[in-house]
Amino acid sequence: MRLGRIPYINCYPVYGAIDRGLVPVPAELVTGTAADLNDLLAAGELDVSVVSAVEYARNAGAYHLLPDLAISCDGPVHSVKLFSRRPVESLDGVVVLRSASSRTSVLLLELLCRHAWRVAPRFATVRAEPADLDALSRFPHEAVLVIGDAALLLASSGRYPVEMDLGEAWHRWTGLPFVFAVWAARREAPAARVGKVHDALKASRNWGLAHLEQLADQAWATTGIERAVCRAYLGNLDYGFSYRHLAGLTDFFRRLAQDGLVPDGSLSFISAA
Repeated sequence: MRLGRIPYINCYPVYGAIDRGLVPVPAELVTGTAADLNDLLAAGELDVSVVSAVEYARNAGAYHLLPDLAISCDGPVHSVKLFSRRPVESLDGVVVLRSASSRTSVLLLELLCRHAWRVAPRFATVRAEPADLDALSRFPHEAVLVIGDAALLLASSGRYPVEMDLGEAWHRWTGLPFVFAVWAARREAPAARVGKVHDALKASRNWGLAHLEQLADQAWATTGIERAVCRAYLGNLDYGFSYRHLAGLTDFFRRLAQDGLVPDGSLSFISAA
């Protein structure tokens, strides 16, 4: 079994105990960006992986979702932000940069611009996450969508006068949580083996949520982001998958399907057996 993982600190609570050898997982770990893992799972190079919510929507026929496991927020997420030189309602016709590494955040931004803020920016995709502030100056723009650890770092720079948290914007618009990432298994993967990987991930997640102080220390040492910021960030995220999260994910997929951005399909979970 091959299991995908993202190196961002938002995955520390799920993989922390596995990384420390406290919870054995019957799978080979493969690390990559969200976009990398999306492609690897789609190509059959992974059996189970954390993937962008949009990746599941686009290929639902090939995957089962793993229950009770996701990365979501019910309000601000802090690590998915639009950094702007002007209010979001004034972005009509101007250049907005967006990363190629997060398909879910990109489409969420499209929905918010079109339906919540009623603007039509000129989107430009950058191939690398713009964590380097100097690199951003090479691309003329009025706003930039940044995700993950880079967003936490950029928020502390004070470079952009306007910061729009996309998790918070979604909540204001719909009143629902937003699910950014899910764990999915290819449908042809042996159910019993997927079940063991799923159990290990949940056990590791439970350990991680009980040791957020330790994980915040690790995040601080790894990224240089202030420890207090790391601790608040990890404590704000939700790693479960309740009916309320399901409602938020379903509403997101419905809105995407209405705009022709993903196929109109239903969610499929692995069996609990």
